[in-house]
Amino acid sequence: MTAYQIPRKPARDDRAETPAPDLRLGLRPLALIGLGLLAVVVFLFSLSLGSVNITLHDTLTVLLGGEPERASATRIIHNVRIPQAITAAFAGAALGVSGLLMQTFFRNPLAGPFVLGISSGASLGVALVILGTGAFSVPVIVGLGVRGDLVVAFASSVGAGLTMMAVLFVAGRVGNSLTLLILGVMFGYLTGAVVSLLLYFSVPQQVDAYVSWSFGTFGRVTTAQLHILIPAVVVGLGLAALLTKSLNALLLGEGYARSMGLNVRLVRWTVIAATGILAGVVTAFCGPVSFIGMAVPHLCRSLLNTSDHRMLLPACVLMGAAVAMLAGLIARVPGSHIILPLNAVTALIGAPVVVWVILKQNNLNRTFAR
Repeated sequence: MTAYQIPRKPARDDRAETPAPDLRLGLRPLALIGLGLLAVVVFLFSLSLGSVNITLHDTLTVLLGGEPERASATRIIHNVRIPQAITAAFAGAALGVSGLLMQTFFRNPLAGPFVLGISSGASLGVALVILGTGAFSVPVIVGLGVRGDLVVAFASSVGAGLTMMAVLFVAGRVGNSLTLLILGVMFGYLTGAVVSLLLYFSVPQQVDAYVSWSFGTFGRVTTAQLHILIPAVVVGLGLAALLTKSLNALLLGEGYARSMGLNVRLVRWTVIAATGILAGVVTAFCGPVSFIGMAVPHLCRSLLNTSDHRMLLPACVLMGAAVAMLAGLIARVPGSHIILPLNAVTALIGAPVVVWVILKQNNLNRTFAR
């Protein structure tokens, strides 16, 4: 007779268990809320701090329409600091999103409007207007008022768009992203050489105007100019928002994107239009602001730990706005009358981020080289 054996309970296999859910998935909306609060806080400090410091209480009183204890606070905030802070916020959002578009489209973690020559092309467009139309170009443009601003903005956007088209033309014939990056830098050197020739043959008034513009600043944009800058940035951000699903597909390669029915050619031209508008209009009014477009997308990826553009796009808008307003605040050197070149400040912020990108290259390869 065979003895009856009690069946044994299967051994627990820890390896077969369902992995615990990533808690960071639920924290990403909170991270976006935190970025929004950060942008609001930096905005308030941008209104309070400067050559004349204003208390936070007076700042909030002015924003709410009340009478502050310091009578001059209302004039300073409304006429100077609100336009400057709004300019920085929209410019930072535009540069952050344009950098995100470039990095995803070229699948290169070091890509950006500045590195691939987009900002250089925009600078060339502005140089042709300021330096290339005769000795009276600067007074004429100033005399045109808003129409002169439109000419400068249009020239900058066209320069950025044409340079982007040239980069894409080469991209269709070069398979190596490193080679494409080098060629983009060469486009920047080429446009820089043309600008140098224009500077050489220009009168001192034109040279001073262009050099001052090239340092970068958020402080020269007037309320009337904001009526051009804000709608242009909104249009560029709207085009970028239409690309979120397409950019997610492009992360897996153009072949996969085509197999999913994506019109890659249409996406390419939409990216050209969005980047040309965003980088072009910011460069026109604020100068060739560097590093923000390259650094902000990486800060957002590190914070959210995702490559989903549905999350990255709003994060780049908020992070770009906060970083740009912070850079503008530092450039004003609160408590003094010194105004530093904006590009020097953004480089101090952005260069460590680029170094971090290089050190984290292995992790980035998993995102950009699938």
